[in-house]
Amino acid sequence: MGQLLEDDPEIIYSPFCAKFSKDDRVVEVNIFRVSTESTWHLEVINEMNTSTVWDDPFDSDAAAYAEFMATVEEEGMAAFEDVPVVVH
Repeated sequence: MGQLLEDDPEIIYSPFCAKFSKDDRVVEVNIFRVSTESTWHLEVINEMNTSTVWDDPFDSDAAAYAEFMATVEEEGMAAFEDVPVVVH
C-alpha cells in the first residue's frame, strides 16, 4: 500500500501586499502566512529581485505592514538596497 502524502499548507496573502514607491525606488511588499499558522511573515523584494525577510513573525498582517512602514521612515528605501561586498 502506498504512503499518503499530505498536501502542502495553503499560503494566505494579506491585502497589504503591494508595490510601494518612494524616492524613485519601488519595492514589492509581501505579507503572508501559512494556513496552519496564525502568525504573519514580512518580505520586501527590491528592484534587483533581492529579498529582505524579517526573522520574527508578526501577530497580524497590520503589524507586519506597520513594521515595514517604520523601517521606511527610520532607514529610508536604502534599507532594501543590494549592498555590494567590498574587500580592501
